[in-house]
Parts: sequence; C-alpha cells; structure tokens
Amino acid sequence: MNKDFNLQILKTPEDMAAVEELQRLVWEGGDLDVIPAHLLMAIASNGGLVIGAWKDDLLVGFVLSFPGLEEKSGEYTLKHASHELGVHPAFRNRGIGFALKRAQWQMVRHQNIEHITWTYDPLMSKNAYLNIARLGAICNRYHRNYYGNLRDGLNQGLPTDRFIVDWWLNSPRVNTRLGKRNRPRLDLAHYLAAEVPIVNPTPLDSSGLPVPPEIDRPAYMKILKNRHTNSKPGALILLEIPSDYQALRRSNLQLAMQWRDHTRFLFENAFAHDYLVTDFIYLSGTQPRSFYVLSKGDITLGGDH
Repeated sequence: MNKDFNLQILKTPEDMAAVEELQRLVWEGGDLDVIPAHLLMAIASNGGLVIGAWKDDLLVGFVLSFPGLEEKSGEYTLKHASHELGVHPAFRNRGIGFALKRAQWQMVRHQNIEHITWTYDPLMSKNAYLNIARLGAICNRYHRNYYGNLRDGLNQGLPTDRFIVDWWLNSPRVNTRLGKRNRPRLDLAHYLAAEVPIVNPTPLDSSGLPVPPEIDRPAYMKILKNRHTNSKPGALILLEIPSDYQALRRSNLQLAMQWRDHTRFLFENAFAHDYLVTDFIYLSGTQPRSFYVLSKGDITLGGDH
C-alpha cells in the first residue's frame, strides 16, 4: 500500500471547498449533484466527520459520514450514515479509500457508536471488494432505484439500485480485517473445492462483454429453499457480476440494464431466504471475474465471523 499521503479531519471552509472540487472529478457531475461547502461545514460542526487524504497541497480523497437514528421494534439507536467516499481518479488503487475508511472506523468508535451504514451499487466490483472483502461489511438489504434518477456520469441512464451495508465496528470480522495482521484470503478454488455452487456462471459475447445467463427461476428458488433448510449451518452460494460494470455501461447500456434486472432478481430472493453477503472474490487476469459470497447467517468458509 502506498502511504504517500496524509489523513486529516477537515474542518475549515477552505477544506470543504476542496471537497466540492473533488466531488466534481469523482462523480463527473454538475453543481446540482455536489454537496456544497456550507452543508459540509454544518455536518462537520454537528457530530459528523469529513476526513480527507492530502498529497502535499492536493486533496486526493475524502469520506463523509454523519450521525443518524435507526429504528427496530419501536426502539431507536444511534448510528453513523456514511454518505460519500471519493478518491481522485489519478490516485486510485493506492489504498487511499481503505485508509479513509479505517480512519472513519477509529473516529466513530471514539464517539461510542458501533454501527455505520452506507449504500453502494452492487454491480460495482471494486466497491464490493473494498466494502465486503477488505472492510468486513455485510449486507442483506437491496433497494430498487434508491436515489431515483441521478444525472452524474457514473449513474445516468440506469436505475440506482443499491445495497445498504452494515458495518459493525466492534465485531470480530471487522477487527480482523482492519487489524495489523492480514487475514488469509479465500479464493474461488477454495469455494469450488467445497462444492459451493455458482448460481449464474457468466459467458462472454462475441465482443468479450459478460452476458447475464438465463436463470431457471424455479431451480434457483429450489436451491435457496433447500440450502436454507439444510441442517448444515452456513450454506453458501456464489453469485457472479461483471468485473467492470462502468466499462460495460459505456459500451452497451442495454446490456448493463439486463445485468441490473438479472442481479436484482437473484439478490432480492436470496435475501428473502435469509442469505447474507459475507465476502467478495475478485480474480484478476486477462478475463477478470468477480463473485459475491452469500451465506445463511454471518458465516464464511473459513469460519470468519
């Protein structure tokens, strides 16, 4: 990991103006889609956190979160809602996003809050790898078109379906991933050796783009029900997504929409049968592949809770 940057809690109007500019670079949108500096100042002055990563005098990344309430059975508890994480396009793949989230993890725990939630597009494999595999977030909530129609360059033309993830800051799975000792990673071969099924193995079309396979829906539902009632705890399935959904969207918007419909059905039904996203696998190479790991309960093949 390249650590040639400094992390700071952002507090001044000048800091927030830099966050404004960075948002324009990251989301390729106009001013209507940018959180303005005065609102960032209000968040930072009232229990929220705006943490920045600086390379000399250039802001190259930031993460934004604020306190919120969540309701369960008529009782309300405090959480943080993490709304944005952005890294300058010229400084990606250097560990900046992970470092920002780790700093957020530390600061929110100092506020005696143990839960952070955020949303992300489940078809964005790099975000999935960071959020699920590296940070240890989990997910069992899928929302269709959560933000409505967005106009920025990353979302325009597609419904904004989103995962809402849960990051339990004091859980063993999160502490293992964010601790100084690296967690041994399981790859696809481990899951296949354990006979974990890939429910949607994905072919490529003539131009090399991944195509969502036809799903035998009754057979898929049978897999979910059978593994749901299996006496063996922690029944696992693998669900494949494109490894570069943004490139796919730019090349073929219709195919990108097909992937949205395809995975919407798979995730919604898996969650309805008490499955939980617990890990993510990314295979690099000339033809990268990406897989979610879903399990019945917070259990993985390696027993990492």
